[in-house]
Amino acid sequence: MITRHLSPVVQKAATQYPVVAVTGPRQSGKTTLCCFLFSDYAYVNLEKPDVRQFAKEDPNGFLAQFKKPVILDEVQRVPELFSYIMPIVDERRVPGQFVLTGSQNFHLIESISQSLAGRCATFKLLPLSTREIANQPLLDVFRFGNDEISSPEKLELYQQLFKGGFPPLYDRNLVPTDWLAQYTQTYLERDIRTLVNVGDLETFERFIRLCAGRSGQVLNMASLADDAGISPVSAKRWISLLVASYSILLLRPHMKNFNKRLIKSPKLYFYDTGLLCYLLGIRNADDLAIHSMRGAIFETYAVSEIVKACFNAGTDSPLYYWRDSQGHEIDIVIENGEKLFPVEIKSGQTVVSNMFDTLKWWRELTGTTDSALIYGGKESYLRHGVKVRPWFYV
Repeated sequence: MITRHLSPVVQKAATQYPVVAVTGPRQSGKTTLCCFLFSDYAYVNLEKPDVRQFAKEDPNGFLAQFKKPVILDEVQRVPELFSYIMPIVDERRVPGQFVLTGSQNFHLIESISQSLAGRCATFKLLPLSTREIANQPLLDVFRFGNDEISSPEKLELYQQLFKGGFPPLYDRNLVPTDWLAQYTQTYLERDIRTLVNVGDLETFERFIRLCAGRSGQVLNMASLADDAGISPVSAKRWISLLVASYSILLLRPHMKNFNKRLIKSPKLYFYDTGLLCYLLGIRNADDLAIHSMRGAIFETYAVSEIVKACFNAGTDSPLYYWRDSQGHEIDIVIENGEKLFPVEIKSGQTVVSNMFDTLKWWRELTGTTDSALIYGGKESYLRHGVKVRPWFYV
């Protein structure tokens, strides 16, 4: 089993809170992690119809059967349980009584906020990060660029982008395209229909693929809706579904105004580049070297890896992008109090001078000097006062 960076954070929370919740996309390793960390707990899977029926029809009787702490897997399937868990934890006042997992962010967080506010620590577990796969320490986002990292053995950039980070692809050595095809179909049939009645799944699948073609771009909802043949209202609702099920993330613009008009729409990214490559129709890792979206896929990789590092540290993401109406753009701005740390992302494997142009412009605009560049190569050094870091750094 690959060691997950989130492990010590979850273990610590279980000594402080009566309920710990781990949410994330399907097949990201939530159940495996929780069963490993809490091997002495009882375990129940609420995806099973008979178990789910028991929990819905007799929640008090269902919970009373557990004489020790319990892991409730896919708990969002029975939201009624949350109201019955609350009086139990309030009466016992013991940490680590319940460990909850769920793959639908909206329903799970909504239920926790309504019934378990102040009683539950909630964490997000995304697919494996490159640092986890390479058995490297967790990236400290707030000290970005200040540590060194050795080149990981047996990991190659394009293969990593193509494969992505879903654990089954590493546990069972599966063919990425075959597994991701099944994953996509399962996601469409189960999660989307559970969240809301989409109606035409074929149109929704086309919508997802159109989103894939826009990864790394500023989200234009009207254009996306028009290309998908749906209304802007439906497009907005479907984007919310993709966010809630951890397929995509929306990177918000930072609103710091340096006497410029700012772009106010978010940028769209996929959490997993393997899924992104599958939806784009890429069937071979070698094709990435010449693919028209190579830069966008690499940018998606870098952004998602840094977001994973934030979630694995148990913190919310302090990431934004910055762009003005004249086209000046910083790919990532890390907010640390009053400080803004800019990060540029370039897919090229050779660093050339024009890669630093935007960071030089930012330096002149803001008067700050600290910055970083993530690129597709393997070396780490300082150039023009910029911390140049390789692709596997994030």
